[in-house]
Amino acid sequence: MKLIVQIPCLNEEETLPYTVKDIPREIPGVDKVEILVIDDGSTDRTSQVARECGVDHIVRFSKNQGLAKGFMAGLQTALSLGADIIVNTDADNQYNGADITNLIKPILDGKADIVIGNRDVGTINHFSPAKKFLQKFGSWVVRVASDTRIPDAPSGFRAFSREAAMRTNIISGYTYTLETIIQAGHNRLAIAHIPVRTNPQTRESRLITSIWRYVWRSASTIIRTYAMYRPLKFFATIGVIIFSAGFIISLRYLFYMFTGQGAGHLQSLILSAVLMMLGFQTIMIGLISDLIAANRRLSEEIVYRLRKSDRE
Repeated sequence: MKLIVQIPCLNEEETLPYTVKDIPREIPGVDKVEILVIDDGSTDRTSQVARECGVDHIVRFSKNQGLAKGFMAGLQTALSLGADIIVNTDADNQYNGADITNLIKPILDGKADIVIGNRDVGTINHFSPAKKFLQKFGSWVVRVASDTRIPDAPSGFRAFSREAAMRTNIISGYTYTLETIIQAGHNRLAIAHIPVRTNPQTRESRLITSIWRYVWRSASTIIRTYAMYRPLKFFATIGVIIFSAGFIISLRYLFYMFTGQGAGHLQSLILSAVLMMLGFQTIMIGLISDLIAANRRLSEEIVYRLRKSDRE
């Protein structure tokens, strides 16, 4: 049983040594623990520091590609290195490395494909009230969109079985945390969560430079991912709402018409016709998107089988 702990990094020469030192090299049920650093185009000595810390593998981008691509590069590299379990953690030493033992236990026991570390954000002192609220609300939205029960969706401390890693495909260029949960939920993978500890803050978050920017990008990721996996339900719901609004307005026009006042409400007739046509077109978009989604699922299955055959 081989475990690889991957650490996406961007200019983390100061915090990386503490993160690496915190990772246990011996874990019950695991034969070998290796550390993989993904240097996402750092302009400091991140890669050199990683080597000095005894990291087993380093993937370096010549230019910054973003957290999501760094995460996917780590998964693909870990799979090629023969990992049976892959743990992702942050380079700022936010998470307690000793909790890796508990994080992978549901996978070792065959009870989960993915395990998410629950930080209990309400107890994190350096999180502002606004950040706590948004992370809790965002987690609730992800639970609804993914049909899962993950209480801390933005948590980057998570473990993947080999099977789950081979089925993971990230489209977002911003972050992987929300999309992987929604994708796993719709792929019927077993997702669990366990409480994990956090360390004192070492630096400000680079992912959340602005609360409103984070909200916008997270919301767009959730909507896009949900629409990608449930296009018919997504577009049909919107289409029905628009069509219903037009239909109600048309009933209003008919009421006035039968009472002899229709001539003064032609705008209502035009608006109702526009809304009903728009609603119908939106529903048709959902049908077409559902056909495209079926083709995407076949493509994902092909990618999965190719990955599996490459590792056998």
